Amino acid sequence: MRASQTKNNLARAGNGSRSAVRASGGNVFEDMGLADADERLAKARLAHEICELLRRAKLTQAQAARKLGIDQPKVSALMRGRLRDFSTDRLIRFITLLDRDVWIVIREPKKSSGAGVRVLAEA
Repeated sequence: MRASQTKNNLARAGNGSRSAVRASGGNVFEDMGLADADERLAKARLAHEICELLRRAKLTQAQAARKLGIDQPKVSALMRGRLRDFSTDRLIRFITLLDRDVWIVIREPKKSSGAGVRVLAEA
């Protein structure tokens, strides 16, 4: 590898040292070696969809809180990706409260990706 290529494949860490940059495999939680990576990604995608629905509805956090039956600080946490206090079931319930259907499909896994939990949102 040429020096210019090596330089392009390195990034400065916060402390000024260089570390290799690599492409994600599609699940950042798996890339970071976290447990339950598929479930974490599914929750993140559900939360993202909720935030998009709230944005499109032009709801304030206070209005969203009333619609979802939670308080405003929880809406703030949700919108900031702080999902520890939200189960997948609760996120799915929020989506239905925002007038969207949620379908759960069980099927054979694609050979390349293996079995796991995935979220697909239609426009």
